[in-house]
Amino acid sequence: MGAKITYAVTAAVLVVYFVLVGSRGVMLIQSGTLLTVTFGVAVLILPVIGIWFLWKNTQFVSRANRLAAELDAEGGLPVDELKRTPAGRIDRDSADEVFARRKVETEDAPDDWRSWFRLAIAYHDARDTPRARKAMQHAIALHDGKPVRA
Repeated sequence: MGAKITYAVTAAVLVVYFVLVGSRGVMLIQSGTLLTVTFGVAVLILPVIGIWFLWKNTQFVSRANRLAAELDAEGGLPVDELKRTPAGRIDRDSADEVFARRKVETEDAPDDWRSWFRLAIAYHDARDTPRARKAMQHAIALHDGKPVRA
């Protein structure tokens, strides 16, 4: 629950920031000179990109949470079997061992979104965030019946 609150607060702060930046862009455009209009348009592009990025990220998180809830209802969420250091960090060898099993599971069932979901978690536990995100996107696409790029 704490992660959801943090995400919501961060998103709200970003939206306020985008509004403030956007208003500055409008003020520059209203000045009417060639230079300020050019800068105003450039300044307005930044919040548009930021809002798009925030929207895509929010959609991704929402879809991943939907899959997690569905998998939890089926009793298919992976059990946390990772060893941890005294400080609470995941032991690298333990994460690699679990990852190897998840990878084999996914290779055995490449069209099953559940195995891709579990692989995404294994990537995350192994601290490979880019691959974790790609695996989760693959799981979401399979779940939604969308074409999946290899």
